[in-house]
Amino acid sequence: MSIQLNHTIVFARDKRASAEFLAGLLGLEVGEEWGPFLPVTTSNGVTLDFASLPESDPIAPQHYAFLVSEDEFDATFGRIKEAGITYYADPHRKHPGQINHNDGGRGLYWMDPVGHGMEIITRPYGSGS
Repeated sequence: MSIQLNHTIVFARDKRASAEFLAGLLGLEVGEEWGPFLPVTTSNGVTLDFASLPESDPIAPQHYAFLVSEDEFDATFGRIKEAGITYYADPHRKHPGQINHNDGGRGLYWMDPVGHGMEIITRPYGSGS
């Protein structure tokens, strides 16, 4: 078997709110709760397993990037704008309200409810000219 990413844990204050936030924007489903986890599964089978932490525990911000088709980008971007979520062309948030065209595709970043950086791209980095 080749090595594949199977799942990652995404810490949140309210796992349901964070899972539904991401799933709603990406057009995915929130799965059935399994132990302390609430999964959101991507089309390649990788799950983001959301887990709640108490207010007293710090959450280290992480970055999650999703490769999407042009149609999925349009749909997600539309949901982001409709929800009034601030988005950026860059991970350092220096270009609000803009998207990027890295590698001949399109991409944008936004923050989730606890400060994780989320990204959608239509081309993998390094794939364009």
